[in-house]
Amino acid sequence: MTMNLELPLTVETIQQLLPHRYPFLLVDRVTEFEPAKRIVAYKNVSYNEPFFAGHFPERKVMPGVLIIEALAQAGGLITQIGYGDEAKNKLFYLVKVDNVKFSCPVVPGDRLELEVVVKRTIRNMALYEGIARVDGKQVACAEVLCAETDKPKE
Repeated sequence: MTMNLELPLTVETIQQLLPHRYPFLLVDRVTEFEPAKRIVAYKNVSYNEPFFAGHFPERKVMPGVLIIEALAQAGGLITQIGYGDEAKNKLFYLVKVDNVKFSCPVVPGDRLELEVVVKRTIRNMALYEGIARVDGKQVACAEVLCAETDKPKE
């Protein structure tokens, strides 16, 4: 059932898998993928990100909640790719975040590496463990629980 996708996945392919769009799509590229196990993705942090206008104007820092959201989106990609064609009928919502730690700020010009592994799946939920790095140095980590629902009929 897993999709046969060629790495790296570009933002165009990512947009086919995730419902997020600008300014809330926080994954630009996928470079590594092990079905139902692990993913490595990137977010290129640009000076032009809309959140930098207010966080903080004098010392621009990517909000920690958006780093966690980027990890959750990368985790969502593991599941979406695993669903294959059925993915277009599913949505995943963030329902719980645990063991969050922020180690360093993420600033314009950084490339945020998102490494996420599946810890376990239970019925319609998946628990992911994610580490965000910049230049090989951990900047954040968290456990993220997401729940599956059917997309609403249009």
